[in-house]
Parts: sequence; C-alpha cells; structure tokens
Amino acid sequence: MDFIWILFAFVCGLAAKSGSLPPSIGYLAAGFILNFIGYQADDTLSKLSDLGITLMLFTIGLKLNVKSLLKPEVWLGCSLHTTLWIVIAITSIKLFAFIGFNYFASLDFQTALLIAFALSFSSTVCVVKLLEENGEMRTRHGRLAVGILVIQDIFAVVFLVAATGKIPSIWAFALLLLFFVKPLINKIINYVGHGELIPLTGFFLALGSYELFELVNIKGDLGALLIGMFLANHIKATELNKALMSFKDLFLIGFFLSIGFTAKPTLEMLGLAMMFMLLVPIKFALFFALFSLLKLRCRTSFLSALALSNFSEFGLIVASLSVTAGWLSNEWLVILALTVAISFIITNVIYSHAHTTFGKYRHLLSRFERSEKLSEDSFSQPCQRPIVIIGMGRVGMGAYNAINAHESQHAWGLDADKDKINWLTREGTQAYYGDAEDIHFWESIDLSKIKLVLLALPSVQDSLSITQQLKAANYQGQIAAVARYDDERKTLEDFGINKVFNFYNEAGVGFAEESLAMLKNKELAS
Repeated sequence: MDFIWILFAFVCGLAAKSGSLPPSIGYLAAGFILNFIGYQADDTLSKLSDLGITLMLFTIGLKLNVKSLLKPEVWLGCSLHTTLWIVIAITSIKLFAFIGFNYFASLDFQTALLIAFALSFSSTVCVVKLLEENGEMRTRHGRLAVGILVIQDIFAVVFLVAATGKIPSIWAFALLLLFFVKPLINKIINYVGHGELIPLTGFFLALGSYELFELVNIKGDLGALLIGMFLANHIKATELNKALMSFKDLFLIGFFLSIGFTAKPTLEMLGLAMMFMLLVPIKFALFFALFSLLKLRCRTSFLSALALSNFSEFGLIVASLSVTAGWLSNEWLVILALTVAISFIITNVIYSHAHTTFGKYRHLLSRFERSEKLSEDSFSQPCQRPIVIIGMGRVGMGAYNAINAHESQHAWGLDADKDKINWLTREGTQAYYGDAEDIHFWESIDLSKIKLVLLALPSVQDSLSITQQLKAANYQGQIAAVARYDDERKTLEDFGINKVFNFYNEAGVGFAEESLAMLKNKELAS
C-alpha cells in the first residue's frame, strides 16, 4: 500500500506541475482520491506527516531571528487579527444558521467560538512551502508571515494546554539548562564536517528537541521550533537547513495525503466548505488593513496578507478534540478538512500571480499606505556605482570581489536578507538592503547611472520577476544572470536577459584560468 501512496502522489503531483500548479495541490488530490477508492491510512502515513512537520518547524527556527517576533507588526498584528477574526467568524456562522443551513443551526456559542478560533490560524505548512518555492523566506514579507505563524503557534500551545488539561511539568524549568549546553552543541555541529553526518545531526537535533519537550508536557513541535531558533546564529545553520530540505519536502507529502484520508465528503459538506471560502477574502482584508495601520509598505502588506489567507491544519486538531469531547459531530471534521484543503489550493493558485497582480493594482493599493513608514522599510539611496549585484551569496560575493578588484569598475550589492546586509556592511562591503522584485525600489533610485545588473540568484523565477520589474521601471542597461541547467538558461535568454552563465561551466572556466595563470607566473619567475 505504501507504493500505492507514492504512485498516486507522484502522478497527481506531476499533473499539478504540468498545470503550472505547486505539486502539493496534487498531493492533496491524491489523498482524497485514495480515500474515495477505498484505501485507508495507517500509522506509517501519520508518522511521516509528523516527522515532516517537525523538520519543517526546526528549519523555520534555523532561519528565524528572535528579535523579529518582538516587533509590533508581528505580535500586535497577530493578536489584533485573531481577535477581530473571531468576532467576524462567529457573526458569519450565526448568519449561516439564520439563513437555515442545518449544520450551523445546531451550533451553540461555545462551539461557534471554537470553529472561529480554529479558522483564525493560517497554515504553517502551506505558507512556508509557498515562500520556499518562491525563494521568499528571507524577504521582508516572508519574515513577517513566518513571524505571524510563530505567534499563532504559541496561541495554539496555550489552547491545547487549556483544552486537554495537559500542563507543563515542573521539570520544564530544566529546559533553561540548554543555554549552558549550547557551546557543546555548537562544537558538535562544527565537528561533524560537511558530509552525511550533517543531515543526521539535523535529525538528531530536531527529533531530540521534540522528544525532550514532550517529556515535560510541552508540545514537541514547539520544541523543534525553539531549538532551531536557539541555533539560528550558528555559522552552519544554513548548511543544516539545506541538508534537511529534501527530507522535509519528502515527509511533508505524508501530511498532504493525510488530509484527504480524514473522512469521505458528501456534496453537502463540500458546499459548506465552499461557504467558508467566502471568509478567505475577509481574512486577507483584515491582515492587509492591520499591516497598513502598523505602517508597513503596501507591497509588504499585500504579499504577507495574501500568503496568510488560508486555513490551518490546526483547525483539524481543534475539530478532533471537539468531536472527542462531544461538542461537534463527526461531519464537522470532514467539513473543516475540506475547508483547509481548498484554502491551500486557492492560496497556491492566487499567490503564483501575486507579483503581477500587485504590479497591476499597486497605485490603488498604495492609497492604503501610511505616509509614515517604519525605518526598516525605508530604502537607503545606494552609492552611484554602475554595476549592481543582486543576491549576495557565494556567487554574488565572488562577482563583487572580482569586479571591484578592477580599478575601472565599481559594483554594489543588493539583498533582501537584512541580517546578511548588516553583516556584510560591518565587513566593509558596499551592500544594501532591498527587495529587487519591488518596482518601488527601482523607481526610488537613478537607473540611468546603472549600466549592468547581475542576477546572482539560484531561483530562475526570481530572476524572471526581477527582470520584469526592471523593464517596467524603464531600465535601459544590460542584465546578466546565472543558471544551473541548460533549460533554465534558455528560459532566461528567451525572456530577454542579455547574458546567461551556466553556473557549473563557468566555475570550470574560472578554475582553469586561475590555474593556468598560476602556472604562467611560475614559469616567468623561473
């Protein structure tokens, strides 16, 4: 039966990709199809799902700055949204009951409150997958969305403690001793090197933290997230994250399949789930309005709100607890499962056009932007150098150093990772913080003085999006990019990028040139 899951997941994932949709939508469909034709989920699928979620939360922690959670736009934005959403959702449920829908008519206030609270959450799995697939985890709006999700996870832990009566044991205070163990953990991570022990170390830390927190009656997933945050400043945090990425994606297939196995839906249940979809635009509008009130730029507000406009798998946990307690009928578990699944599909489809949509309606959306902006959202005018390098990773830094080694050429770097820019600035690199996919950024600088833009980015989609924004801003200079594969190279060239370098070929050329130069210098010296 395990092979049947893999077969259906592969076929449906491939079909989704062929339709320009994320494979996760195909996995959702595979779960419902398998359930419909009579297959049953077992503990293996549940364990895969749990493992995927644990690894995902651990990797989120590795990329998360704790200070970002203390920003008003994160904790206050999340708190206000949850409160307002519950009021609106309860009102909507009572309205549905008044209209005469049977399932809603039997709900009392307490049950309606539970459903409203469950639907207030956005899906951590859906949002993180969405941001990772678009290469936006470290952007301003990506960090904001992840911060909101973390605060929601804290709310979830508080709810589960209250609902289950499972309070942390007195030994939970012993977790503070982890601060004294951190130097030892850092040494272990450094010692394991860069081979097969790296992913195993990641598994050990993620699952070990899960079990450790469960021992003291604290939600294990929260433990994985917190330990990830605990190690976020380690020099090998990025390497750990990359080593776990494929494992996490593979195990999360189990999560998407498991939603379809929740129960068999009827047409009436599907209709009720579609009714809940009417609340998705309200969820978006609430997030957008609150982010705008908290002085965020309209693009950040728009993209963050759009990513968060879905319902969470946590709703299924609330529904399951409520069914066990006798507060909800079994049918509600199916309705909420359908609601969550459909919201995933809607978010993925709409977000794939997010940047294009914002570009089309940005003048309208900018009306909601406050004149007073946060300091983090205020762009610094870059120094007037003719070459811009977008993406200050290893490739970008290599290009920066090579170009600035020539006296006649000067380059500056641009990256959407604030922490990276702060570090590079301290090291003396001329690098600036900004999102190159934001047309407002390009309109705020003098493009006539820029002769060449280098796109040192791993994502082809990001390179295409930035090129589109440059053209929209009437950039007249040259654009160069890197690609890993020949099909990616052709895609970039067909889009109008002037020069595309194959990453692996150029590494070989550079290696050969440097080696020959070394040999020539030795011959001249002799």
